[in-house]
Amino acid sequence: MFCAFDGAPNILRLYGQGRVVLPTDAEWETLRPHFAEVTAARQIVVIDVHRVQTSCGYGVPFMDYVGERDTAVKWAANHGEEGLVEYRREKNSQSIDALPTHIGQCFTAEENA
Repeated sequence: MFCAFDGAPNILRLYGQGRVVLPTDAEWETLRPHFAEVTAARQIVVIDVHRVQTSCGYGVPFMDYVGERDTAVKWAANHGEEGLVEYRREKNSQSIDALPTHIGQCFTAEENA
């Protein structure tokens, strides 16, 4: 779901089937150039949309976009590539309900080879 927080009120809903592409997947190299460089990128979500719906958005509040935060970029740079691998291994291998995650499968290409 996407909401317009300025300009004309509008809500856009996209319905479809999503899948995750990890940095160790072959498709990563094809999709990655379509996005801005993010040091701590973990996955790309691809959605095959089968239905699009709009609605008025009259209940959506006005909000001002101030800018992007640089906290995640600084945090990732401070940890370095190996630090990010270790962080993901330690913190992102399971969901909050202890289920295995896709991120847990993706530490380095060498580990998955």
